[in-house]
Amino acid sequence: MARLASHLRTSLTFLALSQLLVAPLAAQVTTGAEGRTVTTRDTSNAPRFKTLFTYRDAALAAAFVGLTVAMLPSDLHIAQSLQDPDIRTNKFFDKSATGVEIITSPGAFIIGGGLYAAGKLTHHPDLADLGWHGTEAVIIASGVTGMLKGIVGRSRPYVSADTNARDFNFLKGFGRGTFDVAPDGKRLKSSDYQSFPSGHTTTAFAAAAAVTSETRRIWPQSVWIVAPVMYGGATLVGLSRMYHNNHWASDVVLGAAIGTFSGLKVVRYSHAHPDNRLDKLILGATIVPNADGGGTLAFSIPVP
Repeated sequence: MARLASHLRTSLTFLALSQLLVAPLAAQVTTGAEGRTVTTRDTSNAPRFKTLFTYRDAALAAAFVGLTVAMLPSDLHIAQSLQDPDIRTNKFFDKSATGVEIITSPGAFIIGGGLYAAGKLTHHPDLADLGWHGTEAVIIASGVTGMLKGIVGRSRPYVSADTNARDFNFLKGFGRGTFDVAPDGKRLKSSDYQSFPSGHTTTAFAAAAAVTSETRRIWPQSVWIVAPVMYGGATLVGLSRMYHNNHWASDVVLGAAIGTFSGLKVVRYSHAHPDNRLDKLILGATIVPNADGGGTLAFSIPVP
């Protein structure tokens, strides 16, 4: 009964975490859908996106920061609960967790690039826009996360035998400092001190936020399906990283925050400034037929 009660508490913690992550995001991305279809280069919506950061963004950021701090005391308990033999030996959990991680990385880049290419080949600018902005959001979010990983230098849950959840080492994620030896005798390296925040979770939420925001703009009637699927899938990615003992719960929450803001801001900025140089370069590319009967993606660089 004690083990069952522990599992129930852990499940409730995960459920609460998922709801806290998804609920504010769904409200953020579904508010303002007007039930009309807009093309990629249509700037009629530009006034709605003039302000890049809003009070709602501040509230959402505060909620994420508060949740990250609140999860710190629970990091150790959640990590230990997930290492229960009954959970670790569950093949369904293991295969599911591995699957969602692969879909996220490298899947996010493959899917985003594929959507962009399909949009160009079929002359559907909205599809190319969706693929490019999703990929752009992932790139930006990954850059921010990578920098934080190196600076904070937090050890991953598997690093120490006593599973120290508060092992932060300034710049150790960049390879600075003395490296220890793991309990299994393996020599640790800089990647073992890059736990905070979770890169996979960042990628998943960046893609979810960008895709959902673009869907709201292009196919608003589909948001009610796309938002729960994308954000729910992103939450599963975060849980999978905890299941594999690669991240603490607070790593996942901060990764979700960075990814969400990256996706929302990329889409908002791009459509507030449709003539920005990067979008003009990427989305302005054309397919040029070549001698082999195929096509070449050609970019046009404007000369001042």
